[in-house]
Amino acid sequence: MRIAILGAGRMGQGLALALAGRGIEVALGSRSSHPVAPPLRLHPAGLAGAARDAELVLLAAPDDAIAEVAAGLARADAIRPDQVVLHVSGLLDRSALEALAPSGAGLGSFHPLQTVADPRTAAERLRGAYVAVEGDARAVAAGRELAGLLGLTAVRLDAAAKPLYHAAATVAANYLVVLLEVAERLAREAGVAPELAGKLFLPLVEGAVANVAELGAAGALTGPVRRGDARTVAAHLAALPAGDRELYRVLGLRALALAEAAGLDPGRVARVAAALRGGEVASDAR
Repeated sequence: MRIAILGAGRMGQGLALALAGRGIEVALGSRSSHPVAPPLRLHPAGLAGAARDAELVLLAAPDDAIAEVAAGLARADAIRPDQVVLHVSGLLDRSALEALAPSGAGLGSFHPLQTVADPRTAAERLRGAYVAVEGDARAVAAGRELAGLLGLTAVRLDAAAKPLYHAAATVAANYLVVLLEVAERLAREAGVAPELAGKLFLPLVEGAVANVAELGAAGALTGPVRRGDARTVAAHLAALPAGDRELYRVLGLRALALAEAAGLDPGRVARVAAALRGGEVASDAR
C-alpha cells in the first residue's frame, strides 16, 4: 500500500515514521516547509503531488483546515476513484471531505486514540492503542488495514457519534492532565518541594489506571468517598482553596455514584453526599 500523509505536524510525522518503520512507502506532504524528523522528507510537489502517487491519502491537518485541504485536492484533480481518503480528526466525520465526493474515492476518518508528543516515539506509543474508524465501506476497510499496519485495534463509529466519542477522549486524556496539574499545585501549596510535586502522584495514578484496566471503574475506586468517610471529605473541602472546592465537589459526586454502584452502605452514601453539598456531617454510627 502506497500511503500519502498530508500534514507534517506531530501526528502526521509520527504516523509517517511508524509506517516507514514497517517498510511502507510513505509520501509526506505539507503546505509549509518546516523541518521534519529524519529520515522523512517532504514531497517536492506539495500536497497534490504526494496525493497523486498514493493508494491511501491520510489528511493529518487541524480540524479547521481539513475541508480546505480537501477542496484544494479537488481543484487540483489530485484524487482518483480508486483511492481512499481518510482524515485524522476525532470530532469530524467523512462530511468534512465532501469536496472530494465527485472524485468517487472512498471517504472516511481515522482517529488514533493516543497522544503523540514526539514523532520519533509514535510507533511504540501507537502499538496496542485503539483507533476510531468511520466512513463508507471502502474507507472503513482501508482504515482497518491501516490499523493493522500500525498495531492499532480498530473500533468502528457512526458519523453522528463522533462528537460524543471525542468529548469522552478529551475527558480521558486532556482533563486527566489538568487534574494532575491541580494535584501538583495543591502539593506545592501543602509544602512539597516543587521538583518533587510534579512526580509525587505519578505512581499513584499508574496504579489507579492499572486497577481500572483490571477491575473496571467501580471496582477500582478507593479513597474516602469509596469508604463512606464523610468527615474526611468535609476536611478536604475545608482545606481546599475556594477555586478548587467546586471541582472536588463535582468529582466527588461522580465518585459517590460509583461507590454506591459498588455497594457502599446507603447511610454512608447519604452522609458523604451531605458533606459534598456543604451540609453538616452526621455522626458516624460505627
